[in-house]
Amino acid sequence: MKMIRYPSFLFLFLYLLGFLGQSSVDAAVKKYQFDVRFQLPALVPLKVDRRLFYTIGLGINACPTCVNGTNLAASINNITFVMPKTALLKAHYFNIPNVFRTDFPDRPPKPFNYTGVPLTANLGTSTGTRLSRVKFNTTIELVLQDTNLLTVESHPFHLHGYNFFVVGTGVGNFDPKKDPAKFNLIDPPERNTVGVPTGGWAAIRFRADNPGVWFMHCHLEVHTMWGLKMAFVVENGNTPELSVLPPPKDYPSC
Repeated sequence: MKMIRYPSFLFLFLYLLGFLGQSSVDAAVKKYQFDVRFQLPALVPLKVDRRLFYTIGLGINACPTCVNGTNLAASINNITFVMPKTALLKAHYFNIPNVFRTDFPDRPPKPFNYTGVPLTANLGTSTGTRLSRVKFNTTIELVLQDTNLLTVESHPFHLHGYNFFVVGTGVGNFDPKKDPAKFNLIDPPERNTVGVPTGGWAAIRFRADNPGVWFMHCHLEVHTMWGLKMAFVVENGNTPELSVLPPPKDYPSC
């Protein structure tokens, strides 16, 4: 494929502004954007099969062996993830029972004012190894909502196994009636990590066409240790080429 090279946008802008005037600059910018969109189209899913809304929060759980009787936790949809002793992909491939559940909720258990006055009471979370099962080739829209549980904070969220399109971000509570109209479905940035704004939200879209078990987690290490993560179990497609590969014959066992 031939590499398309464009001049520095800033250089082009300043050159045109100095010699041609504002109206010509506006026309040139639109032409530049059109060329980029035509040559490098964003394959963002326009039809959404499944919409997810995940709240991100901190919490405090009881801990009888801790000095003050409690420890800090973090959760998605009020679920603090517990790492199993058996690898998730191994358990999925070999159908090993009692390693994980596939009932991770698509939405938080109870709506509230996610970004209002910080909440400092009733901060206990549910704990478990709960995953979200996804059919192969499903198109997903996921809204990540920061919350005021203890405090609002910016969270860099990373998804394994996929690139996704960041179709929107905002401050405050996500409004499912108004905010989707502002989504960029033409040329959104393609990433595998998105920064959820402090006291705000980020919306991403992707197509689940890579079978397997894929973590999604906050990239602040301490938050991941506190359980701020979950995983998707993406089912196989209808051919061996669209299915999880078996482990290699020389794969070491513990």
